[in-house]
Amino acid sequence: MIGLDIHGYGALSLEHLVLDLNGTIAAGGELIEGVAEGIRALEGRMRPVLVTADTRGTAREIADRIGVELHVINGEWEAGDKLALIQELGPDHVAAIGNGSNDALMMSSAAVGVCVIGPEGASRATLEAADVVVTSIRDALALFAEPERLVATLRT
Repeated sequence: MIGLDIHGYGALSLEHLVLDLNGTIAAGGELIEGVAEGIRALEGRMRPVLVTADTRGTAREIADRIGVELHVINGEWEAGDKLALIQELGPDHVAAIGNGSNDALMMSSAAVGVCVIGPEGASRATLEAADVVVTSIRDALALFAEPERLVATLRT
């Protein structure tokens, strides 16, 4: 768990890190360099959960390779399925990282939402819903591996 008390933002008790797959930790179906190391840096502090519709069919292999729990969504409304996962985990204890339109609802309901403007860009809705915006998944993961970075960004 990562516990923080951020001036002007509030107290955080983060247990889960929900990660979008395509466009966030993978580009073109391939894991982005540095993600496995970034996940390992969180070991014992946060439980990573990969959430995806698995449109490229690579989710299981990627989840196994980086050692994270996989949650495949199959519904008609991907954004709603991702939101349901956040609700199930307890939004006050979840940080979410994503980039696409279907990530906006999970961003806005999580205690901390991080939008990654990566190789596939980022949707405006997710940018607006995020608490923090970064330009790489490595930087996003580093916010939680080194929580003082998160404090520096969110404090008032």
